[in-house]
Amino acid sequence: MIDEIKSSIAKITSTIPATVMGQDRINFLIDKFNTFSNDERFNFFKLFNRILTHMIEREASDIEIGGHGNEGFIWMRIYGKKERVNDLPKFTIDEFAVLIINILNENQRRYLIVTRSLDLSYTFYYERKQVNVRFRATIYFDLDTLTLNMRSISSAVRPIEGYEFHPNVLKTLSHTYVKYGLNLITGITGSGKSSTLDAIIDYHNRVDPAHIVIIASPLEFVHKSNVSLVRHREVGRDVLSFKDGVVQSLRQDPDIIVIGEMRDPDTIMAALEVTDTGHKVFSTLHTSSAVESIDRIIAEVHPTEQDRVRSRLADVLTCVVSQKLVPTINGRITLAKEVLLVTSSVKAAIKNNNTSEIYGMITQGAQQGMITLEQDLKRLYVQKKITLDSAIAFANNKTRMQQLLTAV
Repeated sequence: MIDEIKSSIAKITSTIPATVMGQDRINFLIDKFNTFSNDERFNFFKLFNRILTHMIEREASDIEIGGHGNEGFIWMRIYGKKERVNDLPKFTIDEFAVLIINILNENQRRYLIVTRSLDLSYTFYYERKQVNVRFRATIYFDLDTLTLNMRSISSAVRPIEGYEFHPNVLKTLSHTYVKYGLNLITGITGSGKSSTLDAIIDYHNRVDPAHIVIIASPLEFVHKSNVSLVRHREVGRDVLSFKDGVVQSLRQDPDIIVIGEMRDPDTIMAALEVTDTGHKVFSTLHTSSAVESIDRIIAEVHPTEQDRVRSRLADVLTCVVSQKLVPTINGRITLAKEVLLVTSSVKAAIKNNNTSEIYGMITQGAQQGMITLEQDLKRLYVQKKITLDSAIAFANNKTRMQQLLTAV
């Protein structure tokens, strides 16, 4: 099958003029793509899905296909480590590009030519377990070569009870107990933010007769309405932008609004405004601590707006969970988290631009359910789940981490 596919692709790639290089080469492949027969395209899909099957069976979280940096190999992230997969076939840059282009529709190909980057979701039927498996994907360029990253989306949601949140934190996150407020799940790329967000949605969907509107780019896990009515709106497909999705949601009678990511000032302002109207809002940020999350939101807006945003954020923010995935002693990964509950003291610190005081408040807030990342890493080390080196390496405040470990 591999030889047959390579031969099919060669019929097109062999016609590319020697003077056509870089991104023009990708444009050429896209322009000529419809010359492949349906049978050939079906074989491309079969090969692509077979590669993804290998990914699932190796329990990899991510796969890298194509691009200059791959050097012909497929790479996977397995238990946190990015590894070259030596027992899968090697492909040329053009062959990888054809396999990637094949999963796109006509509109997506045109969009890719113009923007040079594309986010999408992908689903295929996993025969061994007879289930549809979903992936979050991004296509981009690496030294003018087409590259694809795909992240596996779990077919099941981890119950919120497995996150070991303090009861006060669960009450704060719950729409049943607190009807309004902005709740943030933060962390670097690959830290499990989406999984935590899905666990929170699933919890409400099991117990809360509410209307949940999810705005994401792309949509990952698709929730089936249970006790809650769940709407899914994908940016670029169902709505033009995060901001538009948030503004439009106000006319859709929501109780809970989930914003996949607060990635720009317009989305941040829209999130604050919709929370201010009395809704419960959940969103994510690419930050590594609770304090950094607050500072990032304020810094994203124009300096003339920062005092107003600071005051509004203090009024609507209720909880920040910052998390990291840490390798365990047994070669897997575990979740380490920092939790901030916004008390009256925290509100005052935000309004008075004294966010540097908040870390100390988290340190002293154990009875309320708060915990610093360093305290949680110490817990994992004491429980012999992670090594000393990992505890120090993943800490935000390494000096504080070493102080905590000296008491062990």
